[in-house]
Amino acid sequence: MSHGPTQSKDDHGVADWPGASAPHAPLPDALPDGRPWPRIVVVILPGEGDARDADTRASVTGQDYPNLRHTVCRDASEAGNAIGAALADPETDYVLWLVAGDLLAPGALAALCLEAVLTGAGAVAGLRVLFERGVHGLDLLGDPAAPRPDADDRSGCGDVLVSRGALLRLGVSERVTLPSSTELWSRLADTGIRLSRVGRPVLLRRCAAAHQTAPAGLSVVSLTDLGYGGGAGIAHRRLAEALALAGHSITHVRLADESPPAAAEWTDGFPRTEEAILGGRHDLVLAGNLHGATRGAGLIGRLAPAVPTALALHDLFALTGRCAHPKACPVIATGCDARCPTPTEYPQLAPDRIAGAYAEKRRALAAPLLLANSAWTEERARSLAPDGTVIARIQLAFPTGVFRPRDRAALRRTLGLPERDVLILFAAVIADAPDKGFSDLVATIKRVARPGVGFVAVGRLDDPGVFGLANLHAPGPIGDEETLAQWYAACDVYLTASRLETLGQTPIEAGLCGTPTVAYRATGLTSAVVDGVTGLLVAPGEGALADALEVLIADAPRRQRLGAFARMVLESRFSHAAAAVSLHDALAGWPGMPSVVSSARLRFRPEMLGRFAFAKGRHAGATGLVAAPSRPLVRRLRRAKQAVFGRGMPLWMRRALYAATLLRRGATRRTPAR
Repeated sequence: MSHGPTQSKDDHGVADWPGASAPHAPLPDALPDGRPWPRIVVVILPGEGDARDADTRASVTGQDYPNLRHTVCRDASEAGNAIGAALADPETDYVLWLVAGDLLAPGALAALCLEAVLTGAGAVAGLRVLFERGVHGLDLLGDPAAPRPDADDRSGCGDVLVSRGALLRLGVSERVTLPSSTELWSRLADTGIRLSRVGRPVLLRRCAAAHQTAPAGLSVVSLTDLGYGGGAGIAHRRLAEALALAGHSITHVRLADESPPAAAEWTDGFPRTEEAILGGRHDLVLAGNLHGATRGAGLIGRLAPAVPTALALHDLFALTGRCAHPKACPVIATGCDARCPTPTEYPQLAPDRIAGAYAEKRRALAAPLLLANSAWTEERARSLAPDGTVIARIQLAFPTGVFRPRDRAALRRTLGLPERDVLILFAAVIADAPDKGFSDLVATIKRVARPGVGFVAVGRLDDPGVFGLANLHAPGPIGDEETLAQWYAACDVYLTASRLETLGQTPIEAGLCGTPTVAYRATGLTSAVVDGVTGLLVAPGEGALADALEVLIADAPRRQRLGAFARMVLESRFSHAAAAVSLHDALAGWPGMPSVVSSARLRFRPEMLGRFAFAKGRHAGATGLVAAPSRPLVRRLRRAKQAVFGRGMPLWMRRALYAATLLRRGATRRTPAR
């Protein structure tokens, strides 16, 4: 129902807001633990000139938040009285005040409140969208100890939700003039109140473009082995996108452009690449997923002393002699060497070279900053890295505007899926990879399979018949985010049997689409899935995944609640903005890069808004995620090779491929151009 807004709906970049229903699924009727939603009191302060207070009221009532009170004030005295009354009422849990003319973003109150409940924070801040005849930028409260701008915000504080207890400790009720966001944030920190932030817009603030400061950007090299395909490549591309949206200039560099993957085991020199990077006067190298082009650390060892270098730990390769995941390796505790139990598994390395590679890596880690993408990865990195290695925690970025809930029934008709079955989806670049727990996956699916329960396998799957299922839908590898998001959103539950994830991107993508996950309580999955909130985590063990699946198969309302909470929590924690903030914080706290300093507010380009689902100009998503599906002959040859040699690759075979690559390159160079 329209509330008669007076402004142009297009000015702030959010589609049909205010005055339309919020573009999100209905809120569950209670918090994840069953408690009722806390009471929030919103106080609308008088604005300046034509305040457009009808728009502000519409944005508040349009929140669809179930336990909300709001008051419109005509002057400062009324505002002080309203805040005082809210704080005197023991039923008040949280308070937020904003200036008439500003708007709460769709779903803002629920997102702020849920983060406060889950973290125990006394105050939670979110992004502001700054607009006036178009979007000029976005910003977010940063370091509360950093100097505030001379021209501080006016008294509105619509981007911060504060608990009643925190405000009572500050004595806000005694003040007639309410503090601005930055002042409040600083005072809360000084009082020792726990603070948190969500990486999604919560406030649309009217502010002239002349008052905005463009973010000051760095020159950043995004360095990978093969580019941005596959899981780690996708993660690295999204980090680079987050930095670009925060105002930085990105140069994309692939080592494979200088040396082919077949030469990785014997190549550690990239002279053209190194010359270009060192001669480019760049401020930062963001490196990650290099082992597809080199098994050594010499490149990082040469770059890091010359230009600040951050190494994203998409896996643990940088910390071992050769493997990406040491699992329960009996050797690594005393140092990797020829005793390595898996030298023929990717990334392969001849046993007699492992000790040298391990020693070289440990020397190289003295200079770069290591970026861990989950609590487990950070803990594991600290246990494996040499003393003195600098490690920081970051969030990965996900396109939350592409991975979003949709009309499930309509999607199933479009994709040719059964409309009434409970559909369980599993996905990976290589869906049948042993490291993804494929044997557990097969056993789990066979235990829950029956009429009315269907399955969807996304990714490379050479032998779908191994499941023995008549109701298995296998679209194969999917190369673009928009199509992949449709498959996630069409299903009821996401399943992974992996125990080797530094984070676990697929559970987050599924959750953003409103599809809860069942997974093991292991490794980085404990950061990707919030147990009982975005999905169910179970202790590794026979039948554990199947038992959890049975719970959700039988309980559609619970699936829907978990899916709704998953969307809210993961959008707040894994957006491009959240990733950019975490990268800034990591760099600002690193002595190796003194040029990055803490700021009272972190600023983003206007294009950041397009990464969210409610943006009018929503970003369409990326393509080229994975390689195209293999031809039937290639799949048969791959299965034959695995039957004879397993999934490892013997040294003689690797040498043969390397020799063939050198011969092809030599022939290409000798062929005259026509």
